[in-house]
Amino acid sequence: MGFVELFLLAVGLSMDAFAVAVCSGLSMPKANMKKALVIGLYFGVFQAAMPLIGYFGAALFASKITSYDHWIAFALLCFLGGKMIVGSFKNEVCPAGEASVKPAQMLPLALATSIDALAVGVSFAFLRIDIVTAVSFIGVVTFAISLAGVKIGNAFGARFKSKAEIAGGAILILMGLKILLEHLNIIDF
Repeated sequence: MGFVELFLLAVGLSMDAFAVAVCSGLSMPKANMKKALVIGLYFGVFQAAMPLIGYFGAALFASKITSYDHWIAFALLCFLGGKMIVGSFKNEVCPAGEASVKPAQMLPLALATSIDALAVGVSFAFLRIDIVTAVSFIGVVTFAISLAGVKIGNAFGARFKSKAEIAGGAILILMGLKILLEHLNIIDF
């Protein structure tokens, strides 16, 4: 997986965190850089840790299923992308009140927005991706996008939330399709 594909995958994975960060920024009376940094760190760390967990969990049996690993990666990425797109049409409202960065609030949010990254880590094991580079990149991209999400939410409100989830879902589906087509020797990027 090249730099461009890894970047697009990181952006796609970070869209759930972006949506929650927009809600957090929306609930802040004025831009709070300290809170924005904490929110970005939570999401970035969890988004990096979950693929690592998925990678090492799947690495135990990846060699046994190499003949159809590309189908598994395709199915996981399409499922996650589809779930994000469907979720974007739900009229979920950002919670009222000041955004909290306390662990009791942030840990469940960071875990919930990074579950899809666990499945991507499984795909990484099947595709034999350099996991240290991948998770570092995913963490940094998610941190930056979450930080931007807080600022955007504070400045513009929630109008970008559903569009970001649609874009993230489409990116994951396209990455899954690319992996499948490459492994079936239909395309060669």
